[in-house]
Amino acid sequence: MITLTQKDVLPEDGTRGTLVGRIWLPRVGGPAVVAVRDEGVFDVTARFPTVSALCDEEDPAQALRGVKGERIGQFHELLANTPPDRRDRQKPWLLAPVDLQVLKAAGVTFAISMLERVIEERARGNPASAEAIRKEVVRLVGDDLSKLKPGSAEAMRLKEALIEHNAWSQYLEVGIGPDAEVFTKAPVLSSVGTGMDAGLHPKSTWNNPEPEVVLAVSSRGQIVGATLGNDVNLRDFEGRSALLLSKAKDNNASCAVGPLLRLFDATFSLDDVRRMDVGLTVTGQDGFVLDGHSSIAKISRDPIDLVTQTVGPVHQYPDGFALFLGTMFAPVKDRDAPGQGFTHKRDDIVTIAAPQLGKLVNRMRPSDECEPWTFGVGALMKNLAERKLL
Repeated sequence: MITLTQKDVLPEDGTRGTLVGRIWLPRVGGPAVVAVRDEGVFDVTARFPTVSALCDEEDPAQALRGVKGERIGQFHELLANTPPDRRDRQKPWLLAPVDLQVLKAAGVTFAISMLERVIEERARGNPASAEAIRKEVVRLVGDDLSKLKPGSAEAMRLKEALIEHNAWSQYLEVGIGPDAEVFTKAPVLSSVGTGMDAGLHPKSTWNNPEPEVVLAVSSRGQIVGATLGNDVNLRDFEGRSALLLSKAKDNNASCAVGPLLRLFDATFSLDDVRRMDVGLTVTGQDGFVLDGHSSIAKISRDPIDLVTQTVGPVHQYPDGFALFLGTMFAPVKDRDAPGQGFTHKRDDIVTIAAPQLGKLVNRMRPSDECEPWTFGVGALMKNLAERKLL
């Protein structure tokens, strides 16, 4: 069971920043956009029917501060009612803080995780082969490519050398080549929030969490805020074939986002994101503990570059998008037998944390045992229309 307190989940500076979230509001049979403040949680849906609409304001933080809203209650009350196994469905609970934004993700944006992708590809999804391959790849490439700029002349020379050694990989192509890997992580409205179960495909036997910062981007391509995300990854599926990426990434409850979206204002900016360290802790029912972190300062591509490669003249997002920035974390700590590396077990508790964004906490379950996703775009539009919010 997940037990969350307000201190656990909110940023270290509490509600000093401009915090926006979404809740399920049983009395209206649908979601509400809320502002989380010192005085409590306030429903602002009458002014902003969706988080997407709020993010498209000229200055979203200022726009949110200008609306009082209807007080719903205290944040800790929502937290206590969010875990599915003890939820009172007559009371509100937290949802993921994004809605109509397309859920996008950038891959292979850190050197360390890039090397692990190469290893996955060569191991063909077999964790027992990974250690030997890891040593071979590090011998050829080295283990510190953080200073190598993707698409640079130095990167192209490294590419030529790797090809000569028959060591080139499609992951190295997007890791050090000119074009970033940006893919659609999950359908609109399908992400789960903090305190909820996150899903793993039941046939996966080698998988891991991916702690990431998630940017909120408006339809104009303006980065307006950030939150945390878990880009749950199936290493065995993707390792067998990159063409299985969609099956490795997109399953019920496999996209976790939260706890709240922090909008850019005087207390928080993109430069804070660039300096951010994202921590990870996995705690198993078997007593296993895994700790790790991802430092955005070591990213190979600047967040603005990733956003620019996602939206522009060749691709538009009328409702904006949420962009996972990628992770440098790739777990290699053995959980069971030596050489087998890490994989999730049922009921693992995954905590992803950053001081200025708070904590995203999820319990891992097979995707077919997580709450089914039933409230899609059509249901949202119908609900908002019935509430006369459209």
